[in-house]
Amino acid sequence: MRSRMRHAAATTAAVLTIGTTTAYAAVDPPTYSDALAPGASATITKTVSTPEVLPQPDIVLMVDRTGSMGAAIGNVKSNMESIVTTVEASQPDAQWAVASYCDEGEADPFLLHSDLSADTAATVAAVEGINLCYGGDEPEAQLNALWQVGDGGDAVPFRPDSSRIVVWFGDAPGHDPSIGHTEADATSSLTDAGVTVLAVSVGANRLDLTGQASRITAATGGALYSGVSADDLADTILAGLTALPVEVGATTTCDPGLSVTLDPATQTVTSGEDAVFSETITVALDAEQGATLGCEVAFTLNGAPGGDGFVQQVSVAVDDVTPPVVTCEQGPNPSGNYPQGGDADGFFMVAASDNVDASVDVWVDDTGSDALFGPYADGTTFKITQAPGATPQAKPFVGAVDWKLRLKGDALMTATDAAGNTTTALCEVPPNM
Repeated sequence: MRSRMRHAAATTAAVLTIGTTTAYAAVDPPTYSDALAPGASATITKTVSTPEVLPQPDIVLMVDRTGSMGAAIGNVKSNMESIVTTVEASQPDAQWAVASYCDEGEADPFLLHSDLSADTAATVAAVEGINLCYGGDEPEAQLNALWQVGDGGDAVPFRPDSSRIVVWFGDAPGHDPSIGHTEADATSSLTDAGVTVLAVSVGANRLDLTGQASRITAATGGALYSGVSADDLADTILAGLTALPVEVGATTTCDPGLSVTLDPATQTVTSGEDAVFSETITVALDAEQGATLGCEVAFTLNGAPGGDGFVQQVSVAVDDVTPPVVTCEQGPNPSGNYPQGGDADGFFMVAASDNVDASVDVWVDDTGSDALFGPYADGTTFKITQAPGATPQAKPFVGAVDWKLRLKGDALMTATDAAGNTTTALCEVPPNM
């Protein structure tokens, strides 16, 4: 994962630029259908458009509330309602929590001002209620605070499958350890909870003086903005929330005999950008011919389901590539008995079956002429005579024999299934003397 270093001058009026990203088809194409033979595959380009703000965001605002942060906190207080409503315009199910930290030895080195909530007024009030503390020496107690909001302290009850984001801003490095928690402890707590950290270093890049912010944002797949002025803090927070790295992957659920793979298996892009995959749909060699098989490909963002707009449906009709079976067997005479003379008696029964079609028609070609008779069903019985000098004909017969065929040559039984697969069997009889 990566960390992004960006000066605040690169940000714009982010409040005005976030678009609505919910309830849209993020997968192109959202459906795919094809007909493939067993063992065959098809490869298509699959594009996944990521939202500017990650879906179902649980956002924790982590504030350095020491004395030097007065102007920066004031900027956030003035713009917090715009920040919240702008994010909610993109992701209406966004929730916010507000936390802050001071230094070791203070009465409240870590405070949770408000738990996760979709109540904009409550979130704004929580930010308004942040009061400055002294701070002591330069390093502050942020490692303890970050540990608290992660899986270690479990101070914030994140929703299942939410996009968990900590927006951390300050202007000073942190004690290590901090109230008993090291940088490694804080990092593990955050990663175990699936948290992405967006860090903003206010003023000179003192927040990352010892590399803590760089390492933590890199480990959590977040981003670091450095050298941000107090006046630009709110805009930078919004710009950062719309430009976080997002890992796009997928889970597939397929009928037996069908599979879908992506190349690459996952791809990391900046939120709001497209992830492009080569998608291969493969039919197994032993797939049921004639069946229609399906796959559901559910794309994920940072391991969490992207939602309805991120689901692709694949449908494949498996080609019937197996010819039918046709045989020319000894048949009964008019009385229903089977003659003792075998094929020389000219009594035959045609048997035809297919692996897909319930029934298969059979046509009879006269090998001694262009005559063609049929179609006939499986189990049809014949009396076949070969008369080279006579005109070929077919007429109903009597008793257990359905048809009498007079041919100039032998009878070539041909069966063709609905898929066009063809097979033949030859009924041989001696010519009349």
